[in-house]
Amino acid sequence: MKKIFALIFISSLILFAEENKFVSVNEKNIITPDGKPILLRGINLGNWLVPEGYMFKFEKTNSPRLINQTFSELLGPDETKKFWKKFRDNYITKSDIAFIKKMGLNSIRVPFNYKLFVSEDHETKYDGPGFEMLDRVIKWSKEENLFVVLDMHCAPGGQTGDNIDDSFGYPFLFESEEAQNLTIDLWQKIASRYANETIVIGYDLLNEPIATHFDASKFNDKLEPLYKRIVSAIREVDTNHIVFLGGAQWNNNFKVFGAPFDKKSVYTFHKYWSSTKQSEVDEYANFSNKFNVPIWMGESGENSDQWINEWRLLNEKNNFGWCFWPYKKMDATSNMVAIKKTAEWDSIITFANKSRIGFDEIRKAKPEREIILKAFNDFLENCKFENCSVNDGYIRALGLK
Repeated sequence: MKKIFALIFISSLILFAEENKFVSVNEKNIITPDGKPILLRGINLGNWLVPEGYMFKFEKTNSPRLINQTFSELLGPDETKKFWKKFRDNYITKSDIAFIKKMGLNSIRVPFNYKLFVSEDHETKYDGPGFEMLDRVIKWSKEENLFVVLDMHCAPGGQTGDNIDDSFGYPFLFESEEAQNLTIDLWQKIASRYANETIVIGYDLLNEPIATHFDASKFNDKLEPLYKRIVSAIREVDTNHIVFLGGAQWNNNFKVFGAPFDKKSVYTFHKYWSSTKQSEVDEYANFSNKFNVPIWMGESGENSDQWINEWRLLNEKNNFGWCFWPYKKMDATSNMVAIKKTAEWDSIITFANKSRIGFDEIRKAKPEREIILKAFNDFLENCKFENCSVNDGYIRALGLK
């Protein structure tokens, strides 16, 4: 009998040790493997795996699909594919991850497009570059001891109904069983692949679901049931990692949530261009107090250094970890590092902003071939970390070195 009890005790210790390799939750805190609370202080790797038009200085060409179409009109489809491969190789490198860690941050959020993981006809064939990209950034982050949150920024069908989810202007995800099944299946594939990866904190299931452009009464009741289906599939293969659940209407509406349904849940909100008063976060603080769960501010930024600093301090006062947006951007100061914009790139911006409804308009709007090639080649060089400039004021606003 003593031997049996001893075996049970040893097995329990082994299980406890295995569970304690991972970042987890304890009441209102996210905790490290040694059980100590950690306030996540991070930055979003925006534009890397989900290109956004404004980061290229485009006004109307704003989603990955429309950007790709614009680049194809300029470069041709084959050269555009080559460009995107080099773009992914150059835009975020090991040097970027090392710099983020050196500055004093402890985490990153990695937005990705589901299309990087599936074939072009959207069948569940996982043959894209997505896993290669995630493997790469996770490896670098592990070497730097920088925690990672994986964020499905663009889900099948579109969860937002705007440019940021690469959709067709409507949250079709919530009306398509096929899209939901693919979303669930992809999350299970991701969770299975990284189930034992300790540098990964968890999975941000859907970025900014259900934009304010749509009738909330039609969509909001569908959000939490979909979250439950996704989490159920994840838990079949991975019980180690946190799931991050964002509210409706750009992540901000927590009224869609009932009581927590998973013991390793963190609730996440986004907030831009607001005041920095306590009233801006009361809804989330009250939710945390009511259900005894952690809150994470998964996106904010695109503002002055003073605002960034005040907003950061407000979140820290409420014990909300934070992750500002974005890390890198062209010719801007509201980010950690900036990419140089060239005169040739101005020609690309002009083309992207012009009306190009017909082929005649496309031909007339195009810059000279030499200018096009130089603009794209220079961009690929300028986006490398070693060729970027550091925004010291922004870094100070984040409370860093």
